[in-house]
Amino acid sequence: MNAFSDPAQWNHLDAVLAVVLVWLAIGVAGVCAVRRFDLAPRFLFPAGSVLGIVLFGIALHAVFSPAEVAVLPIGLPDLPFHFRLDGLSAFFLMVIGGAAAGVTAFAAGYFRKIEGETAPGLLCLQYHVFLASMVLVVLADDAYAFMVMWETMALSSFFLVTANHRVEENRRAGYLYLLIAHIGAIGILLCFGVLQSNTGDYTFANMRVQEHPPFWASVAFLLALFGFGAKAGLLPLHIWLPEAHPAAPSPVSALMSGVMLKTAIYGFLRISFDLLHAQLWWWGLLLLGIGLATALFGIVFAAVQVDMKRLLAYSSIENIGLIFAAIGLSVLFSSYGMTPMAALALTAALYHVVSHAFFKSLLFVGTGAVLHATSERSLGKLGGLIRYMPWVAWVCLIGVLASAGLPPLSGFVSEWLLLQSFLFTPELPSSFLNMLIPVAAALVALIAALAGYTMVKFFGIIFLGQPREEKLSQAHDAGTWERVGMMWLVCGCVFLGLLPAQFIQVIDPVTRQLAGAGLGDLVAASGWLLVPVAAERASYGPIIFLAGVAASFALAFLLVRKFYHGRLRRSPPWDCGYPWQEPRMQDTAEGFGQPIRQIFEPLFRMDRQLPTPFDAHPRYKVIIGDHFWQWLYLPVAHVIERMARLIGLLQQGRISVYLLYSFVTVIGVLVWVTQ
Repeated sequence: MNAFSDPAQWNHLDAVLAVVLVWLAIGVAGVCAVRRFDLAPRFLFPAGSVLGIVLFGIALHAVFSPAEVAVLPIGLPDLPFHFRLDGLSAFFLMVIGGAAAGVTAFAAGYFRKIEGETAPGLLCLQYHVFLASMVLVVLADDAYAFMVMWETMALSSFFLVTANHRVEENRRAGYLYLLIAHIGAIGILLCFGVLQSNTGDYTFANMRVQEHPPFWASVAFLLALFGFGAKAGLLPLHIWLPEAHPAAPSPVSALMSGVMLKTAIYGFLRISFDLLHAQLWWWGLLLLGIGLATALFGIVFAAVQVDMKRLLAYSSIENIGLIFAAIGLSVLFSSYGMTPMAALALTAALYHVVSHAFFKSLLFVGTGAVLHATSERSLGKLGGLIRYMPWVAWVCLIGVLASAGLPPLSGFVSEWLLLQSFLFTPELPSSFLNMLIPVAAALVALIAALAGYTMVKFFGIIFLGQPREEKLSQAHDAGTWERVGMMWLVCGCVFLGLLPAQFIQVIDPVTRQLAGAGLGDLVAASGWLLVPVAAERASYGPIIFLAGVAASFALAFLLVRKFYHGRLRRSPPWDCGYPWQEPRMQDTAEGFGQPIRQIFEPLFRMDRQLPTPFDAHPRYKVIIGDHFWQWLYLPVAHVIERMARLIGLLQQGRISVYLLYSFVTVIGVLVWVTQ
């Protein structure tokens, strides 16, 4: 079909493309009124937020509908753009629309203050092109359209990362991000080259019908893992995340972490489950190992950070690692024909995709509110903000609890489903895997515990205790649009936590499309209880849990009222009888992370400056570095520099030398042709 051919018969795909066109029109309107600094935050960003809700609703309905396709003659003459909307793409459109609605509403308040040297109107163009490109990446149904939209997404996000381009660190972070993005794009392009099997047809429909031998299927799988892993932040291609997120404006960081990383998950699922028909057991084992290594690395580095946005960036690496570990477990089950278990692991991965989109976006916009109110990003200069920013504090607490994986919020459901998947690995017909997988399950539990530890540090250092700087008393709470955006994201965290059985019904068509089975029928028969396999094995009732927590609070309140007569007494916290309390006596970000630095010391490259008892002015300083810079990236950079110097010798600046090069080349070609 051709999109927009008959307006009276529009379908879901037409509606999604219409949303994309309106987003692009909003961006153009921002550029046309670039001198009017109030137009974008007051009108254009709110309109973009409403379109996010519209996209969410369209995609939610499209998940349960048959696949739709369109061919648009907007590419090269012989290479039109093919688009397809099926269950998988509709699910990720829900993630894009749902998270973008809240983040864009927050951006309407955030960008009232000019970000660096970029006017809000220009940011509006880059921002909405970024949103539109992510939607079109998910819809693309041929390699040409996919790569065009993939590169558009990378370039638009690069300009957003470097919005404050006068800061050298931001320019360096943007360059690093763009470099890794293009390296990953090469891997994706080569993967498509393998999948088309010398047919010359790069549509996904052609790739689906190709039968690949195990060797070439494995080559395509590894190229996809490399290409999409670079965008997702898998080890050792993670280095751009902790650099780009602190440099970008907070709404952009929220979109990149909560949404853009998920496009890499989408691409990998599309290739490994849809375009590749074979599922080999070692693919799953490789994904499981890389995913868990990435998750452990990310959360350990997050625990020792002193910059709140770098902490959240490393936390995103951890969550991406868990998602890939769940996908690996699903591939492992699929390779042995255990489709119900594969569906369970894939459900855990997809649930974590949408859960992470909401709670990580919420935490990033929360840091944006703190940054605007205090002009501080360092945890060592914050503290006590719950007194001055109570709205932001309580909203961030929801995000922190969800990120820590505590019930009854969204983060708990996905991690619980993942652990339930591990319980069925003893049924695998391999003694080696039966011994290895329990170790992986224990590692997941360790990662979850460290995530809780990190989130306690994040919330406690920023919002609790006493202010570490006098200027913090001047901090102001979030504005109206910022509160609207944060509340939308809070609702996502709460509803996903309280209604998991209902949301798994949305995931069910996707798992049936990819894994050949789903949990929908079983979950629907269990009512409000979440039963992943059988009630006698495991079940979870979030409403019951919440009712128990509420009853405990009510009982404690009544007992306090009865025995203490409702008296309220305020006093400083106990500090061993020392009456002169100061903010510097509180736990610092460095002190909170010190046990993790000691336990996982081999993972860090540390530069310590420790005082001695004889120092007149003692100083303590610890710089945490990443070994991958020294082991991988710097050696590669040195090799490239040497090669560039050698190649540079060819540039003599003399026309006679260049003519000699041409003559030698012609002679060499003639000799090769005549042989």
